[in-house]
Amino acid sequence: MTSPDRPGYPQIPRHLALLWDRPDPAPRRGPRPTLTIHEIGHAAVAIADGDGFDAVSMKAVASRLGVTTMSLYRYVDSKDDLLEVMVDDAYGPVTPLPETGPWRDRVTGWALAVTAVLRRRAWLATMPMSRPPVGPNVLSWTNAGVFAFSDTALTGQQKMSALLLVDGFVRHHVRQASQMGLLDADDHVGLTYERLVAEFVDEARFPHLAEAITALGDDPDDDFFDTELAFGLDVILDGVHDLIESRRIEPKT
Repeated sequence: MTSPDRPGYPQIPRHLALLWDRPDPAPRRGPRPTLTIHEIGHAAVAIADGDGFDAVSMKAVASRLGVTTMSLYRYVDSKDDLLEVMVDDAYGPVTPLPETGPWRDRVTGWALAVTAVLRRRAWLATMPMSRPPVGPNVLSWTNAGVFAFSDTALTGQQKMSALLLVDGFVRHHVRQASQMGLLDADDHVGLTYERLVAEFVDEARFPHLAEAITALGDDPDDDFFDTELAFGLDVILDGVHDLIESRRIEPKT
């Protein structure tokens, strides 16, 4: 189905039109809608925050809003649409970020702001998505991330690719930490990873691992999540820095 406003282009899905405050591209007959797409997003997020992502369903959202499940189809055509609305609501408007300073500091600030959102709602990093979300809040975050690479020699495509690399690492880091129970657990209680591995690793059987674990030490003030996050970002941004510097070199004539 094509858009009447843009011949040859597919019609914008209903949920995206509503998220972007555009007219419903295919209004349905029946009673006048009594909800907004944002209320539906709020309800879905509240369910995920309280009971986890797996508890989110069309039925659960409808029940929370006090409407029938079928009535939600006046706003979203499928559960995948509902999830995209939920993701946009969960991210919220982009956090104010520095607009000046070195690009590396700006990108790091963006990554830490995204990390804060994902730590607060770890289900965002673990939920499956069938397509990239393009709601206004999500794209505001993307816009801020691309801006963080401004004043560099990167092309537009390279800025987008570098941002995707940073975002993918942050998302994976939060997902892994969440799955391993490291986001809510008190890292200073019980056996740390280093202590547990050291319990089973001996130099004769695992000489390289034993050496590495010994070098790590066992600092009770060392925060695994933040330490590994900083390390990963540094490695990625070192590579981006090298790419930027290589583009500064004028080609020989």
